[in-house]
Amino acid sequence: MALHVVHRACELPEEAGRSLSQWDCTELAQQLVAEGMVEAISPQTIQRILAACRLKPWRSHLWLHPRTVRDAAFVQAVHAIADLYTRPLPPSELVLCLDEMTSLQPRHRRAPTRPARPGDPVQLEHEYVRDGALQLFAAFDTRSGEVYAGQFRRKRQVECIRFLEHLDRLIATAITTIHIVCDNVSVHHGSAVRAWLAAHPRFLLHFTPVHCSWMNQVEQWFSVLRRKRLRTVNFADVADLAARIAAFIDQWNDTAHPFRWHRASFDKVLASAEAALPAAA
Repeated sequence: MALHVVHRACELPEEAGRSLSQWDCTELAQQLVAEGMVEAISPQTIQRILAACRLKPWRSHLWLHPRTVRDAAFVQAVHAIADLYTRPLPPSELVLCLDEMTSLQPRHRRAPTRPARPGDPVQLEHEYVRDGALQLFAAFDTRSGEVYAGQFRRKRQVECIRFLEHLDRLIATAITTIHIVCDNVSVHHGSAVRAWLAAHPRFLLHFTPVHCSWMNQVEQWFSVLRRKRLRTVNFADVADLAARIAAFIDQWNDTAHPFRWHRASFDKVLASAEAALPAAA
């Protein structure tokens, strides 16, 4: 009977003719009774059987099947980014991770937010007024943790170039090579951007493979921004939102720190990709 429980738990419910998205202990117990495997069985018994096999079919985990083959080019790209993150840098080099947070809305609430009280959490008014949106361009320094930012009303090559020009002005001329790690969207490699890069040779772009945004360290910083500043969105207007984000970035940079990335972070994905490569002749 236990084997049948495990067998069913390792199948999707629709394979057993059930219109369910996932199994739970109650549904599995009912399924065994309907199939005549037992006259009666409790969900608690099902849970003990599944626990012994470390099975939790009521849980799900999102994954993404790659649209492009993880071939030699993929392995080379991952190796290149791992090298940028982990090798010692000479004083003349800088590695920045660049990306955008788009459509940030101020969402002005119809009533003021109430601070926490003993026994009560922060209370945020449910209804809000939409009033425009902001596009945040950010570049994260992988060695110092410092964040460079630009805030715009749109996300186009024009804004990308303006942000690159902002970086060019801020970063000392003693830095002769600025490596930019970013994803492969048209905003980052359109004809206008390529023309600007050709005229500014100290900027070198490195693109992460498709669906590998986890390799871009600025995504980790974006999660910090969301959690600490944008979790409860209540700003008077776009200008207020921009000012609060700028203040958060200034405070972050006062005590900036890098994220700990090691070569081992890439080992698993590299091992699976290299294992899929055809054997050398």
